[in-house]
Amino acid sequence: MFALREVLMRKAGRTLRARTASAGLFAAALLLATATTGAGAGAATATTAGSRSPSTGPSQVYRYGYSLGFHPFTSPHDVREQLTGNFWLFPVSGDCPAVIHPADECDLLGGNPVRVEAIGYDSLQIATLPGHDLGDGMHIRFTFASSLGLHCLVVRAWQDRPTRCSERTLCSAASRTGAWVLWRVLAETLKISAYAA
Repeated sequence: MFALREVLMRKAGRTLRARTASAGLFAAALLLATATTGAGAGAATATTAGSRSPSTGPSQVYRYGYSLGFHPFTSPHDVREQLTGNFWLFPVSGDCPAVIHPADECDLLGGNPVRVEAIGYDSLQIATLPGHDLGDGMHIRFTFASSLGLHCLVVRAWQDRPTRCSERTLCSAASRTGAWVLWRVLAETLKISAYAA
């Protein structure tokens, strides 16, 4: 496959720089595909253990993937540990403590209460509580992965049952769009801070 790709790139007259960039994009896409598959499996396991309505079951709200850049000397665990040990890096940390632990409850920016459901080797999972703008019972899992030094963040959200916001098309679309932007800010922050992890 790589030999064929090399021939095609030479025919197109691409430079070594373009080939390196293409290889990097290819590796990042492969990494995101692998991480997304793994994140889905982990999140499905987490919802089975959580409280949910037996008649409806959990429903996925969104799944986004972000590149964290090239960090050859940093593991996904290091990045997760840096985030949970310096939670002020979280873009809407609000009045949450600087170091978070499972079962901690705090208010994110704007008085939105959440609980830390789980902290894994390479993941963090939070859940919204009553009084949150998006309603309670939404679970958000942040999973970190890397391959050949390229790191990525996969964010997956699901809910136990429909909420006031998820039942309204405009609110639901605004929520998903806002989440994409917010987690992009988190990814850009971690892209820089991962050098110190």
